[in-house]
Amino acid sequence: MALEDAKNQVDEAFTRQDLRGLSYENAFGGATSFLRRRYTKDLSGVDIAVTGIPFDQAVTHRPGTRFGPRAIREASCLQPFDKPYGWSFNALEEFAVVDYGDMPFDYANVPEVPNRIKAHISNILEAGATPVTLGGDHFITLPILRAIAARHGPIGLIQFDAHSDTWADDDPDRIDHGTFLYKAVREGLVNPVRSVSVGIRTDNPDTLGVTILDAPSVHQDGVPATLKRIREVVGAGPVYVTFDIDALDPAFAPGTGTPVWGGLASWQAAALLRGLQGIDFVGGDIVEVSPPYDTTGATAIAGAHVATDLICLAAARLRG
Repeated sequence: MALEDAKNQVDEAFTRQDLRGLSYENAFGGATSFLRRRYTKDLSGVDIAVTGIPFDQAVTHRPGTRFGPRAIREASCLQPFDKPYGWSFNALEEFAVVDYGDMPFDYANVPEVPNRIKAHISNILEAGATPVTLGGDHFITLPILRAIAARHGPIGLIQFDAHSDTWADDDPDRIDHGTFLYKAVREGLVNPVRSVSVGIRTDNPDTLGVTILDAPSVHQDGVPATLKRIREVVGAGPVYVTFDIDALDPAFAPGTGTPVWGGLASWQAAALLRGLQGIDFVGGDIVEVSPPYDTTGATAIAGAHVATDLICLAAARLRG
């Protein structure tokens, strides 16, 4: 069946009729939607909507994450042939997953971007779908959280990152990828008591009450103990997962703006994401993939796998 489909399927991003099911289109050809899902702005009956926000004008060092969504989509073309590995169910068969495309915005009118992001994600939520977002730099998470909190109230946060992103910033008009969590806590979007940052390996003493599980602790304590602690912190209630690709060591993800050595291995990240099955997942993102700094494409491949596991976390919640 798969071989026969491979001979006939092309441009599944536009030609596929069913929102469920695998795709056998040749990985090296055709239109590159995420996991070959249908590109659509019609969210009727959609369970999970993948969308891109190619914004990178809030970075402190190397730009380039505006190309992240495109690169992640292309890298994902290696994955649609089989059910996502490491999960007991097939999210792509059981649920309607679409590619909602990128958010349009005026790149020269940066001040309007936060409200556009909030409105973009709100549209997905109002349609009853769970958003999984491809970034873009880490600033985009702040307006996403504004949309999420408007629907769910203050939420728990699981952040995979090399940096805490809680540097003080009380200027409401500043747009900075290093202060998204500071503002999210100050605005009451995120409950710090139910929030945890995993993989941290830069110094910032003021964590605003967010639990820190730094990279050395993950290496020393192991995945099971780390998962146990994450679950203890977030408890019950809605949780958002944000994954900065620099949580991974640069050996696994060199294509990012602010790489820091000593990070998570890709196998650790995969085990941690899959071990979160059952949390009350209300949305997630993968950010800071910057293709210009990785000629191998390994960073985008890692980003595509993270996004796929976020889809599976959403599907696990929908399964009840």
